[in-house]
Amino acid sequence: MSNTPASIFAFDRSSDDAIELSVVAPMYNEEGGAEILVREIAEALAGRSFEIIMVDDASTDGTRAVLKSLKDEIPQLRVLCHAKNSGQSRAVRTGILAAKAPIIATLDGDGQNVPGDIPKLFDILTRPDAPQLLAMVGGERQKRQDSAAKKRASKYANQIRKWVLKDEANDTGCGLKVFWRQAFLRLPYFDHLHRYIPALMVREGFMTEFVSVAHRPREHGQSKYTNFGRAAVAVRDLFGVSWLIARSRHPHEIEEL
Repeated sequence: MSNTPASIFAFDRSSDDAIELSVVAPMYNEEGGAEILVREIAEALAGRSFEIIMVDDASTDGTRAVLKSLKDEIPQLRVLCHAKNSGQSRAVRTGILAAKAPIIATLDGDGQNVPGDIPKLFDILTRPDAPQLLAMVGGERQKRQDSAAKKRASKYANQIRKWVLKDEANDTGCGLKVFWRQAFLRLPYFDHLHRYIPALMVREGFMTEFVSVAHRPREHGQSKYTNFGRAAVAVRDLFGVSWLIARSRHPHEIEEL
């Protein structure tokens, strides 16, 4: 191990598997859009070595049947199913734990993230001159296609979170992110973790970057969150993540004699 400030944060970026990218999407009652999303992901990554992991979080509609019907046609598709609804963060973690590739791309299962942006984030993360500590490239939604109330609430929440956690993320609620799997596995798990991945990456000593991505209206299903529901847990989570950051210490350098 080299005696450099980055050495403690280095991790093995190689993989014995031929798959270079695992796309993980949590799904709960997305019967109307599941097939469209899977096909879009496959089309966006055509020519690359990838897998698609759709995690059905105990849907009560036909989401699971739709996903199952696509497996023969799209060989890269894997479908993982929760026996009990456990939330978006748990579904994302389930997919990442099962992933075979060294790099993960996450996106929301509601179809509002555009799969065509995944290659852009992947290429930025893996560029030859990327900083050694770069572990994640996150999307920042442009021309966000949500209600005015939802956008306003999100704007204030992002401002508060950014001020408290100093994570430099303008849109941590964007589900579209690409990161090294081993870096994610170093993060502490808790419910709603997906909203704090940038801050926790920085806590571990990694670097993050953000780029503009597209966003589109929801065309199928219903939102699983309300502004009140988000606010009810955001305050508690913000204090918790702030505590985790304050209690983190690093040796900076490790030298093996």
